[in-house]
Amino acid sequence: MSQDVIVSIIVVSFQAGDKLRATVESVLAQSEKRFEVIVKDGGSTDGSVEALPIDERIHVFVEKDQGIYDAMNQAIGYARGAYLLFLNCGDYLFDQNTLEKVGRQLKGSGIFYGHTFNRKLNAEVTMNGSMSGFSCYRHIPCHQACFYARELFEERGYNTKYRIRADYEHFLWCYFEKKVNVLFLDQVVSSYEGDGFSEQKENMERDKEEHREITLRYMGWKRVLWYQFLLVISLVHVRRFFGNSPVFAKGYNLVKKIFYKV
Repeated sequence: MSQDVIVSIIVVSFQAGDKLRATVESVLAQSEKRFEVIVKDGGSTDGSVEALPIDERIHVFVEKDQGIYDAMNQAIGYARGAYLLFLNCGDYLFDQNTLEKVGRQLKGSGIFYGHTFNRKLNAEVTMNGSMSGFSCYRHIPCHQACFYARELFEERGYNTKYRIRADYEHFLWCYFEKKVNVLFLDQVVSSYEGDGFSEQKENMERDKEEHREITLRYMGWKRVLWYQFLLVISLVHVRRFFGNSPVFAKGYNLVKKIFYKV
């Protein structure tokens, strides 16, 4: 790899408190140094931006925005890296060697995805080693585990019409419309705080509505009905119970990992 910036880590924030600094420090601790951190803050008054470490790789931009995805779109405009990774405040890169290990595998255009570690569940959330239409309907990798080639955002950014599922819509646009390569990184990329914006109770109904609209757009109603049937016969509600349980999540994801490898 060249000495240029390989990865731009994008962190959007607003009144994030100590979480912003903790997220940025997890990046600064990396053994791979060819990165930059783009902090796009919506105008916080809690001192979180001022508390950031002083480092030439941290670039802070304070601008008003219309929400999370508008802030991400603004941040993309400042990024210089060949690849982009989006971390929420409170999320960390999994260990100090994450970028070094991932960097060896980032070649060409596409989306490169791995696993996450959910701290609320104290368990690795295991992803399948290949993507399919059914995978896209059921469960795509979260953005904290996806490295996007920068050019995937040059034609269009996140559609801010979607308040909760804009990252999902963009992933499906890349997969179905642009036919980009979606490549698996068999490693844990990020440590995820849990209880994200889409998981909050007041957002669940809108999350379902946006999922329905997006999947119908990219998959059509016949394929959506088929995928819904597959979820039912594969006991999705039982699997969801085990996957979201602090007691069973670790064992459930271990079984998933073995199943995927087989």
